[in-house]
Amino acid sequence: MDKNDEDLLFRDAVQDVEPMPIVDKVQHSPKRPRPVIRKNTIPSSLLIDCHNSISKMESGDEYSFVRSGVSRKTLKHLRQGHWNIDDRLDLHGFTSEEALRELDEFLNICSINRFRCVQIIHGKGLNSKNREPVLKKLVWNRLKFYKYILAFCQAGSANGGSGAVMVLLKSSRKIE
Repeated sequence: MDKNDEDLLFRDAVQDVEPMPIVDKVQHSPKRPRPVIRKNTIPSSLLIDCHNSISKMESGDEYSFVRSGVSRKTLKHLRQGHWNIDDRLDLHGFTSEEALRELDEFLNICSINRFRCVQIIHGKGLNSKNREPVLKKLVWNRLKFYKYILAFCQAGSANGGSGAVMVLLKSSRKIE
């Protein structure tokens, strides 16, 4: 078969094909609907009494938390991005009550899925009343109560800085 025969066969095979329209803009998928807020919260068996099992939240350039018995080196590794981020939760636009429910559900699912490192984006509070970081305070105070959280710290500048928190979860599914 020579070149002309191949050309004829090809043209015959693609004769019904129409060129795709040229689009100079990206087609974004439609916005996802806001999640349905459920009434239930995290089971109390997965929460701890804050006064018995955690060290104090450190202050300095940024806030951080490491559970008693967990090495400070672990916190350093978390700050340095040692673990890949397995999942993210963005709480922008949620009320305090909605944010707590979303946080509970998100962290419970992450624990069940054996995620090791997650990011929670709470924002900096620039659009809230009095420009206070309401969700930031709420999230940081709540994270201390989860049994399966080993440490958390402010995200690095590449990951949201003071508008996000990096969370290290226990590596096994077993929750003591």
